[in-house]
Amino acid sequence: MAKNFFLLALLLASSLAHAEHSTDEDGFTRPIEHLQFNPGLDQREFERSSLDALHVYDPWEGWNRRVYHFNYRFDEWVFLPVVRGYRYVTPHFVRSGVSNFFSNLGDIPNLLNSLLQFKGQRSLETTGRLLVNTTIGVVGLWDPATKFGLPKQSEDFGQTLGFYGAPSGPYLMLPLLGPSNLRDTGGLVVDYVADYEINFLNVPETSSDHPEISLLRAVDKRHSTNFRYGQTDSPFEYEKIRYVYTEARKLQIAE
Repeated sequence: MAKNFFLLALLLASSLAHAEHSTDEDGFTRPIEHLQFNPGLDQREFERSSLDALHVYDPWEGWNRRVYHFNYRFDEWVFLPVVRGYRYVTPHFVRSGVSNFFSNLGDIPNLLNSLLQFKGQRSLETTGRLLVNTTIGVVGLWDPATKFGLPKQSEDFGQTLGFYGAPSGPYLMLPLLGPSNLRDTGGLVVDYVADYEINFLNVPETSSDHPEISLLRAVDKRHSTNFRYGQTDSPFEYEKIRYVYTEARKLQIAE
């Protein structure tokens, strides 16, 4: 009996010693202390194994990669030099006015898609933005609506299709426009047609006769987009962009 009691006490003491080593003062375990890793693991090997776990349906990967490299070079050799020139010759208040003007035009498809998704509050806020910025903001050259507590919202027909359960389909890298998928590409076409048919402030129709307006809109869009190809400094940037875009669209649809 005494022998058994001695063995039990010894086992309990051993367990307590182990608990002191593996838990903190609040009783929480610290498993990371015992984490084992391969110190010789190559960073690229680690990134590749991580990205393999973040699978995105991409059956047209060969084509998408070629378009991605085209976009990369076009951005580097054409788009960004034009944007830098635009910034150099255009005063800040003019650039701001141009961005606000085109942003105001973009609230038309935002409103339509908010209505289609039965987002009542967002529809009211976007309607308020249009009214305030088109009047007080002088056709959208200024953005007083944001200061009045009506922030910019972003809705498109791709999100509307996702709201109604349409699958995203294969991942698709679009020339110049960047990452997309089959569903969102169809949504872009619908948004473009709707924008032209509504012809808000007569800008879409005028743009068909004056391509310089469309060119200015494209330059402004690139100017206001912070993303730059190569900024991730990773040989797996294509996979990262693909994954981030896919997950971001899921979050936007779920809003």
